[in-house]
Amino acid sequence: MPITRRDFIKSSAGAAVGLGVLGRSTAAWAGANDRIRVAVIGINGRGKAHIEAFSTMENVEVATLCDVDERLFEDRLARYFDEKQLTRPGTATDLRRVYEDGSIDVVSIATPNHWHSLAGIWACQAGKDVYVEKPCSHNVFEGRKLVEAARRYDRIVQHGTQSRCSPAIREGMQKMKEGLIGDVYMGKGMCYKWRNTIGKKPDAPVPAGVHYDLWLGPALQRPFSENRFHYNWHWHWDYGNGDIGNQGVHQMDLARWGLGVGLPTKVTSMGGHFMFEDDQETPNTQLASFWYPDAGKKGIMLVFEVRHWITNYEGGAGSPPDNNVGNLFYGSEGYMVMTGGGYKTFLGKERQPGPERNESGSPFVNFIEVVRSRKREDLLCDVEEGRLSSALGHLANISYRLGRSLDFDPKEERFLGDSEADEMLTRSYRTPFVVPEKA
Repeated sequence: MPITRRDFIKSSAGAAVGLGVLGRSTAAWAGANDRIRVAVIGINGRGKAHIEAFSTMENVEVATLCDVDERLFEDRLARYFDEKQLTRPGTATDLRRVYEDGSIDVVSIATPNHWHSLAGIWACQAGKDVYVEKPCSHNVFEGRKLVEAARRYDRIVQHGTQSRCSPAIREGMQKMKEGLIGDVYMGKGMCYKWRNTIGKKPDAPVPAGVHYDLWLGPALQRPFSENRFHYNWHWHWDYGNGDIGNQGVHQMDLARWGLGVGLPTKVTSMGGHFMFEDDQETPNTQLASFWYPDAGKKGIMLVFEVRHWITNYEGGAGSPPDNNVGNLFYGSEGYMVMTGGGYKTFLGKERQPGPERNESGSPFVNFIEVVRSRKREDLLCDVEEGRLSSALGHLANISYRLGRSLDFDPKEERFLGDSEADEMLTRSYRTPFVVPEKA
């Protein structure tokens, strides 16, 4: 007998998650007009874009907002629902309660990085389809486990590297593949963004309305500080991955795609935290190089650079007073510049302007279309691609933190002869927020 979309089946085995046991929801889509109910998990920062996107789609309902900071709810409810005369969704502070709700079909995850994989794995175990922000993992191990969960539970999992949904970017990739700029030998990602000092803030009592233990989740116990909370968590190793694992994941993803590569055999990264005396742990200036000896005709280089302050503008990827964020691809017959929504080419020694196009696309629309069709091959930002692109940033950060170049086995996903580096492929998890070995 077919199972309807609103059937809620509690598996006898269940999916053990944290302190509770999740029910398994199963959807069998009746047609294009069947309503999809979405829970947005993490409603600060990028989460606001998730609310905006899903709440304005036809036959899609944002049914639940989930965040550990209760102080955010009223603003989001008023801004995105009351002002637009939409039905207010429910609210929750613990994502496990959301996953127990059999009426929720999709979860959209915009939490801090250290929660991305575990939140996604638990969602897959609960029978939900998942949109997860970049990077989909806080380390290499858990990204792999998220993919395993997506496949094991046959879930649609979209990664927030939205440039893959741009028709212009896709056209540029095809032209590069067809040889427009000749034999491509190197790709560069750039993240030159104005990042001012975060200053210093002492540890402090947890604010009323903040469920701090849930916010910490998989991370080790540590006192609360405003400088490790909203947004500034990006610059602390326990929760974020610096700008190479923040903005940089987008450019890593385009670089890998354009070069046709996965994980490297060698990674070298160095840099530092310059100019400021503050609480930031991650570098604000960083160089990373990745080597692919078997790609291209004589091997291929992928390079990435983070700059945080006054800098020149490279390759037409930005101009004053904007940030300089994008990709450069170098070939024997010219080079290509890619930004979030388009590409330009410059051909020959004279760098004559060649084909160009600018047109963005929506990863949220693509995701919902595939949730309905169940044709994973139509997903433009599949989690497998996302986890590989995220892993490049993780590998670079391991090299940076250890202060040495590292040889890597891309098949086994282990470093060669370096147990210290291998330990940094994962982390110590705090019970009960543990990324499982078998997802």
